[in-house]
Amino acid sequence: MPVFFRQALRPILSLFVSIAFLATGYGMLMTFIGVYLKQAGLSEMSIGAINSAFFLGAMLAAIFSQKWIVSVGHARSFSAFSAVMVMAFLGHAVYFDPWFWAVLRLLSGFAFYALLIVLESWLNEKSSSKDRGRILAVYTVVFFMATALGQLILNLDVESYVVFILGSVLVLASLVLVAITRITQPVLKPFERYSLPKVLQIAPLALVGSIIGGFFVGGFYTMMPVYVLNVFETPSVVAWFMAITILGGLVAQWPVGTLSDRFGRRKLLAWSGLFSFVLCLLMVLLASQTWVFYLLGFLLGMSLFSIYPLSVARANDELDETKDLLEISRSLLFAYGIGSFLAPLILGAVLGVSSDLFFGVLALAALILGGYALTAERIANEDLSVFVAVPAASGAAIAQMDPRQDEAWVKDHKPDFPQPEDTAFNAEQSTVTAAETARTAQDLNKS
Repeated sequence: MPVFFRQALRPILSLFVSIAFLATGYGMLMTFIGVYLKQAGLSEMSIGAINSAFFLGAMLAAIFSQKWIVSVGHARSFSAFSAVMVMAFLGHAVYFDPWFWAVLRLLSGFAFYALLIVLESWLNEKSSSKDRGRILAVYTVVFFMATALGQLILNLDVESYVVFILGSVLVLASLVLVAITRITQPVLKPFERYSLPKVLQIAPLALVGSIIGGFFVGGFYTMMPVYVLNVFETPSVVAWFMAITILGGLVAQWPVGTLSDRFGRRKLLAWSGLFSFVLCLLMVLLASQTWVFYLLGFLLGMSLFSIYPLSVARANDELDETKDLLEISRSLLFAYGIGSFLAPLILGAVLGVSSDLFFGVLALAALILGGYALTAERIANEDLSVFVAVPAASGAAIAQMDPRQDEAWVKDHKPDFPQPEDTAFNAEQSTVTAAETARTAQDLNKS
C-alpha cells in the first residue's frame, strides 16, 4: 500500500480531493432541494419534475460535453463547467420560481456530470493498467463517503441560502485544486456513440438492471427525502437516513462483488431485486420507529447501490473480444441515466396520491428485476469476468477506467472455478470405475 500510494495515488491526490468536494456538494444539494421544495409548499409532482431536470442535464452532458472538452482542453473545460454549476447554485438563492429552478437543476446536472467526465478521464490517463482497478476502488470509496458527508451537513441549522453558498464554495474549492495542479492534460477521444438496441440484443439483463438501478438511485436521491419528510416530519431524520443508506451501499460493494464472482451475476441480481422487494414491503409495515427505519435503510442501500455495478459486470460476462466494451459500457450508463430521469417523475406522481404507494412502486420495480434475472440464461463459470465497484454517480468517461478492458487483469483477478470439463470427466471416470468394480465382483462370484 505505501508503494501504491507513493507511485499511483500521490501524483493524482489533488484530483481525489477535488472529487470529494464535488461529491459532498452534490449529496448535500440533491437531498436539500427536495426537502426545501416540500417545505415551500410545492406538490410532490412538481418536485419530481424539477428534480428530473437534473438527470436530463446529466444525459445531455453524456452526449455533448465531451466534444467541448476535446476542443478546449480539460483545465479550461473544468473552469467553465464549474462556473456554470456555481451560477446555477447561487441562482437558487436569488429567485424562487418552479420553472426557473427546473432550468437551474438542468444546468447543475449538465455541469456536474461534465465535471465528472473531466476528472474521470484525467484519472484514467494517469493510471496504468496494473493499478487502474485500485484507483477506481479509491474513487468509489471517496465518492460514497463524501456523498454521505454531504447529507450530515444538512443537520446544521442554517438558512437555505447558506446551503447554496456552501455548495458553491465546495465547487470552487474543487476548481482551485484543479487549476493549480501540475498534472498534464490527457488526450480525450471524440464522442462515442450509444447503442441501446445493441445492448438489448447482447446483454438484455444488463440493460434492464441498469435502467432499474438508475430508477432506484435517482429516486433515492430526489424523492426519498420528500417521502421521509412526509412520514417523520423532521429534516434531521432525512439527513441521517440518507447518510446511513449511502454507507450501506459502500459497505456492500466488495462482499456483493465477491459473491457475484463465485455464484454469477444472474443470481446476485435476482437476490438484489427480491431482497429489495422484501425491504420495500418492510418499510411500509415496520418502519414506524426511527431506529428500525435506519436499519432497513442500511440494508436497502446494500442492495439498490449494487444493481448497476452487477449489471455492468453481467454485460462484461456476455461480451466477446469482437464487441466494443467502451460502447456497451457507455450505453449502460446512458440507460442508467434514463432510469434516474424517470424516477422523480413517476415517484413524484405517486407521492402526490399517497405516501404508502411510494415503496409499492419501488417494490414492483425490484420484483420485476428479480423475476427477470431468474429467467435469464446462466453464464458458464469459465466465461465470467470480474466484478468492479463503481461510484454512485459517474460520468461517461468511467468506462475508460474500467480495468476489465485488460484481459491480463481479468485473468489475474478471476476466482478459480471447477471447470465443467473436469467435472464431466470425473463423473465419467466414476462411472467407468463403478462398472469395472461390478464386473470384477461378477468374475469373482463365477470363480
